[in-house]
Amino acid sequence: MKMSTPYYLIDETRMLKAMERIAYVSERSGAKSVLALKCFSSWCAFDFMKDYMAGTTSSSLYEARLGHEKFAGETHGYSVAFSDDEMPEIVEYCDKVIFNSLNQLEQYKAQVQEKDRSIGLRLNPEVGHSEYGLSNTVAKYSRLGVRYDLLPDKITDVIDGAMFHMNCENDDFISLSQQLDAIEHRFATILPNLSWLSLGGGVAFTSDGYPLDALCERLKLLANRYDLQVYLEPGEASVTQSTSLVVKVLDKVENKLPTLIVDAGVETHLLDVLVYQFLPDLEGAEEISEDDIDEALREGKSVYRVSGRTCLAGDVFGTYVFDRNIEIGDELKFTDVAGYSMVKKNFFNGIKMPAICHKNIDGETRVIREFDYEDFRDFLS
Repeated sequence: MKMSTPYYLIDETRMLKAMERIAYVSERSGAKSVLALKCFSSWCAFDFMKDYMAGTTSSSLYEARLGHEKFAGETHGYSVAFSDDEMPEIVEYCDKVIFNSLNQLEQYKAQVQEKDRSIGLRLNPEVGHSEYGLSNTVAKYSRLGVRYDLLPDKITDVIDGAMFHMNCENDDFISLSQQLDAIEHRFATILPNLSWLSLGGGVAFTSDGYPLDALCERLKLLANRYDLQVYLEPGEASVTQSTSLVVKVLDKVENKLPTLIVDAGVETHLLDVLVYQFLPDLEGAEEISEDDIDEALREGKSVYRVSGRTCLAGDVFGTYVFDRNIEIGDELKFTDVAGYSMVKKNFFNGIKMPAICHKNIDGETRVIREFDYEDFRDFLS
């Protein structure tokens, strides 16, 4: 299939490895995985994913409704703060409703109980792992979850389960295991009286080399010790390396460094690259540090800075050494853009929104959605 760039290509054949590892953990440990829709909500892949996952978890009403309608299975509903007008729908769509604060729990618990839904509360374990301050959920003054010392007596008379979300891109099993040790110690009076426990997302357990068997044993131990149904909420871990952003080189400019201008933008189509300042993987190219650029150019290597076409001066994907010379009209492929990219795409500068394409497990590719001027016009009307 020949598509006009830019476009996202979701490839189930590339997603399969993560799905199989998720299913393996579920089978061996008993812990269920629910897809974190805040990370990936392209529902063209849901029919494939739901064979491996138990359901979805959401951060808003719209995500909860999407999970209920398009994924089915279990639907967990969480929000940093629900509003009055949202709760009637939330309790319709969700099996579990998880509150972020004691105030919200008190305000809405009756509505959840009336619908016979399970009530959860997000707890702040005060331990965690994140390489970025922006995503450190247990930072000082964090607004996310309730500390143990602030919990009222007999809280488990009100709640059925709890959620801890304390990791971001954590591929260190020892770190996770130590967090669980700390949680078991700090919440020793709470855990025996719960029926379920969510450990949130941000654990990179589908990455190559992760000790899955050790993870399974640790999760099984936790579940058996307290008679809990344990949940994981993989987002990035569900879709890692599954999706590409394909772009075309529109121009080459020179200012001591050859720069490629492509028909997409960092802020518009790979926003996390700009926010977290990392280099996205690019097929046929390798990262090069700023200190090594001049030497690589002197050696005649194919060094290019890859930039977007918005007017933002910092619209730069990164600088790479390519395995070939790049010309105007060539296509480039960013190879790992499913998580936190497609859900954040926007119409800044009014540039063309990438189409969404889907390749199923049988290798059949189809265009799911194309965007046009009317989408841009009506988005802010």
